Amino acid sequence: MKKVITGRDVEALLREGRGLESIPAGVLLTPTAKDAIKEAQTRRRRVVTSRTASVEPSVPDYEFRWETGNDPQSPEEIAKFFHSPGIETLKRRMVEIGERMWKKNYTDGNGGNLTIRVGDNLVLCTPTLISKGFMQPEDMALIDLDGNQLAGNRRRTSECLTHIAIMKRQPKAKACCHAHPPHATAFAVAGVRPPTCMIPEAEVFLGEIGMAEYQTPGTPANAKAVGEAAIEHMAVLMINHGVITWGKDIEDSYWKMENTDAYCQTVLLATQLKGADLLTITGSQAKELIELRGSLGMEDKRANWKECELCDNSDFRPGAVCAVPQGAKGEGSEGADLNEEAEEVVKALTDQIVSQLRS
Repeated sequence: MKKVITGRDVEALLREGRGLESIPAGVLLTPTAKDAIKEAQTRRRRVVTSRTASVEPSVPDYEFRWETGNDPQSPEEIAKFFHSPGIETLKRRMVEIGERMWKKNYTDGNGGNLTIRVGDNLVLCTPTLISKGFMQPEDMALIDLDGNQLAGNRRRTSECLTHIAIMKRQPKAKACCHAHPPHATAFAVAGVRPPTCMIPEAEVFLGEIGMAEYQTPGTPANAKAVGEAAIEHMAVLMINHGVITWGKDIEDSYWKMENTDAYCQTVLLATQLKGADLLTITGSQAKELIELRGSLGMEDKRANWKECELCDNSDFRPGAVCAVPQGAKGEGSEGADLNEEAEEVVKALTDQIVSQLRS
């Protein structure tokens, strides 16, 4: 004969902490037992729902925050800080970002570098003469805002001065990424500033892309030129050099490098399809995107521009203008004479054809 479970039996099981799953299969349940089981299941769902609702959704936050006025000073304090858990985490993240840059073909040889600000006067940076795809955490260096190396076995990159120049001028720049992504670097070599108002994501996450005149890499002159351009631009094309981006953390900075190259690639392909007359969003639509950018904490120098100014790409002139070069012997050379003779031949043939058509 099958065992009978009553409502009291169910309540007794729950008081003992055995749970509903302890009720044997195949038993007979009285109506009160069924009611007790249903009530217990309802209570359990309420508890689970309550626990879930109390957990706030979040997004990853990689920004490094330090206590102002608390930079390590002595060699012992600096060494301890350099090997602290927080800094070791940043070193590993820089290794990961370097590998992603290398796999995306953004760096060649020992090109490119990364920095993260970790104090009032402290910056973590990649070393010189190393492939960004094969770095190790122990390769990183710690420097101050004058470029002096404070810790690390590998010598810091000379281009850290450019990163420092950005950080000094733009307090929101907590990390910088420099690379040579092919499409964006092509714009830099051509001296062509990418147009605006074409892709919403670029407007929100990049804003207007800046340009800095060429100066020898690693020099104070280059640091000044790029630092000034980066005050109002989170992505800067360095003419005849490459690209540098900055953000609140190294992940954010690297994302902007991807955004920049993808945008330049898209614009380049679009010009091959249609030339310079590309489609754009309207000024009012651009205004909405700039406001959205501001709500995300990213300032934009175009915030107070008139709508008619926001999508003005009149200076965007992609492509090359071909001209007949002067002959090796200068003006009036043999090459020029040959061109004049060719013109006479074409004219004679044209006159002959027209005469035959009229006859």
